[in-house]
Amino acid sequence: MTRPRRFLPSVSLLTAFEAVLRTGSTAAAARELDLTQGAVSRLVQNLESQLGRPLFLRDRRRLIPTEAARAYGRDVTRALDLIARASMEVAANPGGGVLSLAILPAFGTRWLAPRLAGFLSAHPGITVNLATRLKRFSFAAEGFDAAIHFGRDDWRDAGHLHLFQERLIACAAPAFLAAHPVAGAADLLDLPLLQIETRPTAWARWFQAQGVDAPPPRGMLFDQFAPMTQAAVHGLGVALLPDFLAEPELAEGRLVPAFGPAFGGVGSYWLVWPEARATYPPLAAFRDWLAGVTAGLR
Repeated sequence: MTRPRRFLPSVSLLTAFEAVLRTGSTAAAARELDLTQGAVSRLVQNLESQLGRPLFLRDRRRLIPTEAARAYGRDVTRALDLIARASMEVAANPGGGVLSLAILPAFGTRWLAPRLAGFLSAHPGITVNLATRLKRFSFAAEGFDAAIHFGRDDWRDAGHLHLFQERLIACAAPAFLAAHPVAGAADLLDLPLLQIETRPTAWARWFQAQGVDAPPPRGMLFDQFAPMTQAAVHGLGVALLPDFLAEPELAEGRLVPAFGPAFGGVGSYWLVWPEARATYPPLAAFRDWLAGVTAGLR
């Protein structure tokens, strides 16, 4: 795509503008950029000239940003951050083999992390950078190459790879169940049922799968699985946990099944990526590896 040069200001112009906008003065920006105040002023004026409109109102010695400048500045800041991140990645890995991946905390620590060494061993030239995100975000704004997403294949303008359906198991601490015996699914209605924000219908679906007509559950609400798991371990109620997440606690006896087998939950795990990055070699390698690892789980 041909980009008009008028709308591609140099990094020096954009850096000076962003510094003035953020610090509030050319003097402060000059100290930060190690330039003279006059040089910063000229850079800002050159940017205004290139864009064909003022970005600051001059009031004696003060520069007051226009509303257009504030909006422009938000985009410029994101763009400069992306350039800086890309430059650091190239410096850290001259081969360009860097994959920036957004992960869900529980999935990342309990499912992906134990398997990731296999990918890195098979692709020694690729560096994987991980960051946690609980909610959807803009790939354009955040700069990730891909993300692990829970739900459906409905991320806009993105490619999707289905990993596996989440299977939930009702479990609690042994002492808790000893004090609150459960002979059938309906017995759980009298117990505190731990809930997670991202699965608001999970308990309703669990009771439906057991053939029980249940009112809305009562119990503590959590935003992540890790604290909810610990709450169950310490006897605060019954938790519906992904089977892969509960596996260590079940194996160690800190949790036991409360009633019934694991059941298909309310969504699946997906690898998602921006369409523009679909052929990026580190992403393609990771996608192929992940498809092989999860082939028997779908």
